[in-house]
Amino acid sequence: MRRLCTICARGGSKGVKGKNVRLLQGKPLIAYTVEQARASGLFDAIAVSSDSTQILDIAQSLGVDYLIRRPAELATDHAAKLPVIRHCVAEVERLSAKRFETLVDLDATSPLRLSEDIEGAVALLEGSGVANVITAMPARRSPYFNLVELNAAGFVGLSKPPAASIVRRQDAPPCYDMNASIYVWQHDVLFATDSVFNPDTKLYVMPEERSIDIDSEIDFKLVELLMQERIAGSSPIAT
Repeated sequence: MRRLCTICARGGSKGVKGKNVRLLQGKPLIAYTVEQARASGLFDAIAVSSDSTQILDIAQSLGVDYLIRRPAELATDHAAKLPVIRHCVAEVERLSAKRFETLVDLDATSPLRLSEDIEGAVALLEGSGVANVITAMPARRSPYFNLVELNAAGFVGLSKPPAASIVRRQDAPPCYDMNASIYVWQHDVLFATDSVFNPDTKLYVMPEERSIDIDSEIDFKLVELLMQERIAGSSPIAT
């Protein structure tokens, strides 16, 4: 069984300028994801897709197997992610003349994951034979207890009112926040659907301290702090 890892990193970013190449503890942000993919020992090939020459040059210096130049139409603020991943996979399969049965996409803005998270998500897919696996963390807010929304009249209420009153968040049904860290697909499923949700999609749960997706300066500062603790070996998230 062949496995391919894709890392899709656009050059532009509105929330954190140049975040994919910004230095985190002395290394470009994208380097952490490349190193985690390699450390997992799972992949026959690792590919980076980008519209940025700088990102592709860094990926080349990191020993990435395939550097995929992303078309302009897939590099806009409004471009969906699945077509980008499919383009990357198709290009790698064209260049390698190989088909990869298990496809894994890692978000470059989630540097706190561990290689064991990648291993666990892939094992869940391959061990269960489901269509795909997504990752998430336990949600801080519950739609049954303290997540609210406005109705058509402008009044507030629970997003998902329970059948019976819930007085403690711990008593609400478990809910999860997608962390955009790891996506795993069967090959044919990725190319057959435009949604990450299928009838048999499974969830791999990661802890909150490994689930931060950098989308703002505050996120970056928090990741810097946690990474400092990890490197110092004083944090429970240390490898």
